[in-house]
Amino acid sequence: MVATIAFGMGIDKPDVRFVAHLDLPKSMEGYYQETGRAGRDGLPANAWMAYGLGDVVQQKRMIDESEADDAFKRVSSSKLDALLGLCETAGCRRVRILAYFDEASEPCGNCDTCLEPPATWDGTREAQMALSCVYRTAQASRVHFGATHLIDVLRGNASEKIRQWGHDKVSTFGIGKDRSVHEWHTVFRQLIAQGLLVIDHGGHGSLLLGDGAREVLKGERQIILRRQATRPASPASAPRAARVPTIPPTWTPTRWPTGRRCAAGAPRPRASMACRPT
Repeated sequence: MVATIAFGMGIDKPDVRFVAHLDLPKSMEGYYQETGRAGRDGLPANAWMAYGLGDVVQQKRMIDESEADDAFKRVSSSKLDALLGLCETAGCRRVRILAYFDEASEPCGNCDTCLEPPATWDGTREAQMALSCVYRTAQASRVHFGATHLIDVLRGNASEKIRQWGHDKVSTFGIGKDRSVHEWHTVFRQLIAQGLLVIDHGGHGSLLLGDGAREVLKGERQIILRRQATRPASPASAPRAARVPTIPPTWTPTRWPTGRRCAAGAPRPRASMACRPT
């Protein structure tokens, strides 16, 4: 049986083998509960999630625009940050999620990052470029901008909007043209996950410098980033008969035993987790 986050799929459905999230849950608790609906019969099951920077922006906007008090908004935002950190981690996901619940753990050897450890790279230079671009464009215009605009500046895309704001004259214009748009989105997403950039929904999703940005800009902190896997070629040009849905390699079944128990008291299922940026 395959399900989404499974409204109504409780413990009376023990044979859910696969739980898919097509966007970010609101918190680590929510994700943990939703993936816990898989494999309640004790057999291996899989959890898979696709997410992107747009999901983070949307979730942050929902938090900021809610009628809750400031304390609740701060808690909700920190919970979302913790979940994004789980998605972007290069280490064991089991260690990360149990640490959130104040439990120590050794690498499980079963999650996707344990079975196929992601490559990492020294992204200090790119982080400095991105953070400097946030600062320089805001300094020039007295307003802040979102990732798409900043990436255009970094890549030297002299569009009408870029010229209108005079951002083709800032020092960061074109300094990142050796990186693709996809690579820059990966950099910005991970800088947000590390708290070096903050989403400002009062500015329609624009990006502000986070607390640790100054250290990076001054060269006092190294930034290690997870290398994003190369995207497969789009099947759009393939003949209709050849467009057969397939499960990407990141969906490969892996077991993720945690030993925790669900709220209802049932043993935590042996489930894998794979996060795939979009």
